[in-house]
Amino acid sequence: MKILDLVLKDLRQMLYDKNSALFLVAMPIVFTFFMGYAYRSGESSAADPRIPLAWVEEKSPAEMSNMLYTHLADMDSLVITRMELDDAQNALQRGKVDGILVIPAEFDQKVLENQNPQLTLIADTTTATGQSIYQLLRMPISQLMSSFEIGRMSVESLNDPNEFMPTVNLAWEKWASHNLDSIVRVEQAVGQQEESWYGDNPYNQASPGIIVQFAIIGLVTSGQVLMQERKTRTLQRLMTTTMRPWQIIAGHMLAMFAIVFLQTTLMIIFGQFVLNVNYLRVPLGTFLIAISLGLWVASMGLLIGTLAKSDNQVVLYAMLAMFVFSALGGTWFPLEGAGGAFASIGKLLPASWAMIGLQNILIRGLSLSSLWQPVAILLVYALGFFILAVWRFRKVEM
Repeated sequence: MKILDLVLKDLRQMLYDKNSALFLVAMPIVFTFFMGYAYRSGESSAADPRIPLAWVEEKSPAEMSNMLYTHLADMDSLVITRMELDDAQNALQRGKVDGILVIPAEFDQKVLENQNPQLTLIADTTTATGQSIYQLLRMPISQLMSSFEIGRMSVESLNDPNEFMPTVNLAWEKWASHNLDSIVRVEQAVGQQEESWYGDNPYNQASPGIIVQFAIIGLVTSGQVLMQERKTRTLQRLMTTTMRPWQIIAGHMLAMFAIVFLQTTLMIIFGQFVLNVNYLRVPLGTFLIAISLGLWVASMGLLIGTLAKSDNQVVLYAMLAMFVFSALGGTWFPLEGAGGAFASIGKLLPASWAMIGLQNILIRGLSLSSLWQPVAILLVYALGFFILAVWRFRKVEM
């Protein structure tokens, strides 16, 4: 009962604070909306799947080259821009375009003289984009050249030069009605959908990220509990009672856990019913993550309280922990996108396992079995920090 009395005392003290509602609900909601909007804006700015291509003609445009230009400009997979060669090369170097198609001088004249004019593509064909440009251009250029050949055959067959362009236009129309642009466009759309790292809702990342981040911010409150009791000499009076050091730490830890769990629960309800974030797809899994997250934060906060010697140190240690765990733990962006050493270090931190657990539910669509590892790791961290907090508390208070 003594532990329970200590828990109730801490809860009354924290919940009666006029800033509690602001910290518990208002600020996390505002930040969730902000992060969700940021993710959606970043995704929409890169939503255009079309490939930018520079069109360079060494002389003034003519009828036959315009046939190809018009066709390519109508494709949904390319964005064609007329440029001078120097400007196009600069744009390619700066990444403004992904390729340059150069139309040789006197293109029409060479076609009429059956000289088979060679078009030049400048692009890095070792990349996926370069290969896509090559594949997108190969078919219509081959079709156009075939149309010219059909026109020449018609002229030879009818012995009438006036039949060349009508025959070319007819053949080109037939070819143009059977192109692969729609297939490429569908493949790109499917690929883009698969690459959406937050699924179909940007709050699938924003909501759990803010939940974990604001839980970590609770380190400040958790750490200040012991500091305030030292100032008011409440802690000294507790030490004269029959309560053991681990009971004092456990009582404070359970109170802080209740606050973090309450905040997490409110944000889960908000995410589920306002932001359409499907936490209840695996309700038991979400509940277990919320419990283990609260226990880890509460125990680490109390460890900070035993290490700090002033309120300023509590804030300093807690803010350092918050920035490190949030930045490296995947609360701001998914660790999968970081890769390398950054992702490897991040996965050593408890915050990343809280995010992995929630993302397994929301983004990856996994079952309850995928959550046992994240929950177990968070509980191990909670137990480790609790043991360290008790050890440090006994050492300081002796």
